[in-house]
Amino acid sequence: MDMSAVPTVDLDRPINDVARAIAECARELGFFQIVGHDLDSDVLDAAWDTAARFFDLPMDVKVGLRIQPGEAYGYTPFLGERLAASLGNETPPDLKESFATGPLDGPAADLDDESSRFVYSPNHWPDALPALQPAWERYYRTMADLAARLLGLMAVGLDLPATYFEPFIDRHTSAQRALRYPAIDGRSPAPGQLRAGAHTDYGTLTILRQDLGPGGLEVLAPEGRWIPVRPQPDAFVVNLGDTLARWTNDHWRSTLHRVVVPAGGDGRTARQSMAFFHNANWDAVIECLPTCSGPDDPPRYAAVTAGRHLMDKFRAATQAAGDS
Repeated sequence: MDMSAVPTVDLDRPINDVARAIAECARELGFFQIVGHDLDSDVLDAAWDTAARFFDLPMDVKVGLRIQPGEAYGYTPFLGERLAASLGNETPPDLKESFATGPLDGPAADLDDESSRFVYSPNHWPDALPALQPAWERYYRTMADLAARLLGLMAVGLDLPATYFEPFIDRHTSAQRALRYPAIDGRSPAPGQLRAGAHTDYGTLTILRQDLGPGGLEVLAPEGRWIPVRPQPDAFVVNLGDTLARWTNDHWRSTLHRVVVPAGGDGRTARQSMAFFHNANWDAVIECLPTCSGPDDPPRYAAVTAGRHLMDKFRAATQAAGDS
């Protein structure tokens, strides 16, 4: 595989061809872009446009939606997070603001565990922008369907039935997040300060829409070189998360990535993105897939449920920023 650029997979091809292409990307880099997805552009654009309008709201309105103690979703102000902290790395706060929402459907049963209540904490919608909630709910369900489609292709690429992952994601606890990286005008970042610090994602996979400007998203290649993810019209960036890497016994990669401040005049360019973080069911047991181990390659990890792993990492990132 050419490691000078993040590869692109066209979903509008025969299933086995697509599954093989995704499997190669997952083994070699853990990142790829998809085209040929045939999604409704009206749904995509409505979510994107309402996200932009949200970030333009007065600060007092946005701060009124700030994530509350013990909850997972809402507004995170500029400099309110250190993503690198999820890996135990100390860095200056990230140069971004964000707004996040979580599952649209509640749990199947009452939850008495603090962490499970955290993942199912309420969504907070802006009264000042009533168009946002219906637009985001449609986008969430569209992305969930796309994630299920991708996982079916991934199952085929792992020599499993296409339906293999379905029982693990029928009550998924996915989240979505819009991010704005303001332009850097007349000020210099602190040493080591990035738009988003180097991190891996925590769940099964992430589906990202990014704008077409110079954004700074980079992926760490296996040889240790940072590769820029060049925006493509109508494409989504897909990357594997820690849960899927663990499921595959590290045969597939959950790759470090970051968002840098573009060099020179491009650093004065604002950036927006929307990320859908697909997660397995809260109580899904993540253990080595049957096709990912053998006599000379035993399972590397003990079985674990998906939920606590997910939210413990989320808390590490947000609480570290709160210490600044």
